[in-house]
Amino acid sequence: MQALVERVSRSVRRAMEGDGTGHDWWHVWRVWQTADRLAKTEPRADRTVVSLGALLHDLGDWKFHGGDEEAAPREAARLLRRFKADASLIGRVGQVCREVSFKGAGVADRPTSLEARIVQDADRLDAIGAVGIARTFAYGGAKGRLIFEPGVPPVLHGSFAAYKKSKSHTINHFHEKLLLLKDRLHTRGARRIARERHAYLKTFLKRFHAEWDGRA
Repeated sequence: MQALVERVSRSVRRAMEGDGTGHDWWHVWRVWQTADRLAKTEPRADRTVVSLGALLHDLGDWKFHGGDEEAAPREAARLLRRFKADASLIGRVGQVCREVSFKGAGVADRPTSLEARIVQDADRLDAIGAVGIARTFAYGGAKGRLIFEPGVPPVLHGSFAAYKKSKSHTINHFHEKLLLLKDRLHTRGARRIARERHAYLKTFLKRFHAEWDGRA
């Protein structure tokens, strides 16, 4: 199975290198490495499914496929079939890809398998802390969003459809998603890592607003 993981990693790298939205190969690589680290502390986890799910989770990201929620599992299956993976493995990895995404503050999104929970945790850890901040502004810039617009409050979206339509300024994304992630993690290892990264988000926002208002 390690040979399959390596072949998939090479294909994903070729497909995703050079992306400027924060959803590039290096995001995938970090999620892969973090997911593998978390899986080592979960004896029941299938580490092949974890690795493949991490590698393939953004190959068909809905944000770049017209909001299509099935793009990720479909693209994962296409690649795995090319490498002659069996149907059972393709189905399990597809389910990981289907369940990873954040869908809005008011939308329950607990994955149905341990492997999907591990990959979701790893993906969410990459959305917070210093790297998460960098990725957030990279995505906002790529989408032409304002950095901040005073007087436009965050919205805690009650449905995935509403969340997908959001085009608010980048600082709102911290309140609509990033600051919520610490309390929506599943594994003990992820929760431990998240504490310091979450604190860094809060420190950044405090400093941002002080500078924006001319107080620092």
